[in-house]
This record gives sequence, structure tokens and C-alpha cells, in this order.
Amino acid sequence: MYVIIIILIVVLLIAAIFINAVQQHRQKQEAERRAELAKQRTIVDETENVIGASMNMPVSSRIIGILHNRILNSLKTMNELASTSELKQRISSTEQAAAAALSDNSGTPTDFALPDNDKVIIQYIQAVKKLRVILRAEHSKGQIDSKVFLEEDRQLERLQLKVNVETLIKRGRGAQQTNMLGSARQYYEKAKKALENQSQPDEYCVSRLATLTEWLSDIQNNLKSVNEKDRAKRQAEERDELDELFAPKKKW
Repeated sequence: MYVIIIILIVVLLIAAIFINAVQQHRQKQEAERRAELAKQRTIVDETENVIGASMNMPVSSRIIGILHNRILNSLKTMNELASTSELKQRISSTEQAAAAALSDNSGTPTDFALPDNDKVIIQYIQAVKKLRVILRAEHSKGQIDSKVFLEEDRQLERLQLKVNVETLIKRGRGAQQTNMLGSARQYYEKAKKALENQSQPDEYCVSRLATLTEWLSDIQNNLKSVNEKDRAKRQAEERDELDELFAPKKKW
């Protein structure tokens, strides 16, 4: 009798341990599922924000297609983890958007206009950097062909250079207009250096380098002229002081 009771107790303990292990495994799976869902939602939200920012930027339709594909892959993963009718509808619309963007052969827009607001410029720069990070990540996952990656990354690199250079030029022109020639020269020199560091300068680089070289030469001449005037003024003041010092004393 006692043996049977002991056996039952052992069986119950084993059963309890097994049930507990199963519950813990399910809880772990559920936690992992929720974590993966949260991760994919973050990717979707992040990519949608980048698409929104890209609408005002001269980027190719191929980049937009890559971004839509990134969203599509995340939505499919989410649907596998927790399928809903809303997700299925979003998958369908995203597939259409990706296909439309990737089939667009209009190329990369060439028009570029720097935003007027400094806050918007900062957002612009951040968006370009984020685009390059996403492009690199998608390439590392095998979602983008190496040739496509190199072409698009080069275009984004040029866009990033343009934003940086035009921002420096804008600040330099502002400083020059307020006669802060020293500050203007620093901005222009930074922009010039950024252009000179390009291993494969394009037409934009050559044109801007020529303009910046001319502006820096004008500033140098203006500063030289200002210094000569200051020196002449100081010399005149010193002569006046000497003349006064050695002038014959008046008799009262």
C-alpha cells in the first residue's frame, strides 16, 4: 500500500514538473512571439517614416520600392505570428506599392533644393543617413543585388555631400552678408575640403569647387584690404601722437 502511495506521489511530482516545464516553454514562446511582433512593428513604423521623408528628396523610385519591400517582409512575418484581416489587406496594398515603385524606370531626380529651415535641414540629413543604413542592412540580408546596392548607395552619398556642402555655403553666405568674413571663410573652406575629398568628383563637385575658390579669393582680398586700411589708420594715429608729443610747446 505504501509503495503504491509513494509511486503515485512520484508520478504526480513528475507530472507537475512536466506541466510546469510545458507552461514555461509556452510562456517563453509567447514572449518571443510578442518581442518579434514588436520588432517588426518598429521596422514598419521606421520605414514608413523614411518613405515619408523621401517624398521630398531626390531619390530613385527603386529606393522607394526597396523600402516598400522591407515593410512587406515585416508584415508577412507579423502575419505568420498573428494573422489578421487588416494585416492581409496591408500586405496586398504594400505588394502593389512595391511593384509599382520597382517598375518605374524614371531614374533618380536631378533637381535638388536645400530646405530653408535649419530644423528641416537636420531632418533631411538624418533621413539620408537612415536611408543608407537601411540600404546596407537590406543588402546584408540578401534583399538587394550588390550592383543595385552600390549604385543606390553612391547616389545617396552624393546627395549627403550636396546637403552638407549647400548647408555650409548657406551659412557662409549669411556670414558674408553681415560682413563676418572670417566666419564665412571657415564655412567655405570646410565645404571646399569636403568636395576635394571626393575620389570621383562629378560635375557638381567641379562646379562648386570653382565657385568656392573664387569666393575664398574675394574674401582674402577683402580681408587684405581691410587689414591695410587698419594698418594705415593705426600708423596715422601713431604719427598724430608723435606730432603732438614733439610739437613745440605753446607759451601761455
